[in-house]
Amino acid sequence: MTGRPEAPEVTPGPLVDDAEIPPWLRPLTGNVTAVSDSVNNRGGNRTRIAMMLQGGRRRSAAVLILFAGSWDLDPTYPGGLPADAEVLLLQRASSLRQHSGQVAFPGGAHDEGESFPVQTALREATEETALDPTTVRVLATLPSFPVPPSGFDVVPVIGFWHSPGEVYAVDAAETALVARVNLRELLSADNRFQVQRKVMGGNVYKGPAFMVDGLLVWGFTGGLLDAISDAAGWDVPWDHSDVRPLDAAIASAARSADVEGRPR
Repeated sequence: MTGRPEAPEVTPGPLVDDAEIPPWLRPLTGNVTAVSDSVNNRGGNRTRIAMMLQGGRRRSAAVLILFAGSWDLDPTYPGGLPADAEVLLLQRASSLRQHSGQVAFPGGAHDEGESFPVQTALREATEETALDPTTVRVLATLPSFPVPPSGFDVVPVIGFWHSPGEVYAVDAAETALVARVNLRELLSADNRFQVQRKVMGGNVYKGPAFMVDGLLVWGFTGGLLDAISDAAGWDVPWDHSDVRPLDAAIASAARSADVEGRPR
């Protein structure tokens, strides 16, 4: 897009030695293409093809997928995911024109002069959540994913929060809420389903979703978390046939947020 610098090509993969990566994250960082394979297996290639047919240069962006938790594996849980494992998420302000009220990873567009995608992801996370970047060990980058509604080509950056600190919504006009979400709760079969949106009786969107602590995680973020869990081996069986209208799921999340007194 005009006025945006072109980011360099990124080779996905680990950025540090295995010894610097928690064992429960190594299946993910050691085979990053498994995430894109998981997305494509449920139809993600259609999105890429649609973006190619649209033509034009897409804007480069990065998101920070920041995990925290104990170092050691828990042999009682799939993939050894520890009980205190968390992921950092935020909820967009409801007043935004695009993605209003949606749950997302911290992130945004590449700026000229910064190292892409790591510096982009860390800068955006700092601006949105007050994250101290010195407390983060950057582990790997995933393959990029197109996001047609916004015209971005997004590179996910995987990080481990070795010294978690305070985070909060820096700008209420942009961000309603910042949350450290427990991964086991997020991945619980009770909190997983699919959402679909229909227009004139035809499906225009169907994908994985999560409902936890009054937050509905769907779209790009929900699909990526679903693929990451699959690739890392953290999945527990859940009912893929539980498909709910997107509008109803959004309304249910809003009611839960009201009960809990959370912003939305």
